[in-house]
Amino acid sequence: QVQLVESGGGLVQHGGSLRLSCAASGSIFSIDFMGWYRQTPGKQRELVANIISGGSNYYEDSVEGRFTLSRDYPNTVHLQMNSLKPEDTAVYYCYAGVKTTQNSPGHEYWGQGTQVTVSL
Repeated sequence: QVQLVESGGGLVQHGGSLRLSCAASGSIFSIDFMGWYRQTPGKQRELVANIISGGSNYYEDSVEGRFTLSRDYPNTVHLQMNSLKPEDTAVYYCYAGVKTTQNSPGHEYWGQGTQVTVSL
């Protein structure tokens, strides 16, 4: 079993910063990708940023230049969020594509979510 544990959410004023972290643990052979989605009530979950092992980072257009995703190998990612706006308010979910053995197919795992609230 694989667990993703998130930390770092909270309440911040418009223009402020927060840093989210996500640590994966359990039966992990390799992690192919890690990243963050976010969701607000009544809307679909949207991809915020991800990092592919050996590849480049992806950022959703509205966060490009404000958010930075980094990875502490092997199993932790950090999302540095600067210049936060009220529209960034959402529950942020960490996710990872994990192989539990060398020959197993990859599966996606999700964290429980952490609330980020940006006030005016």
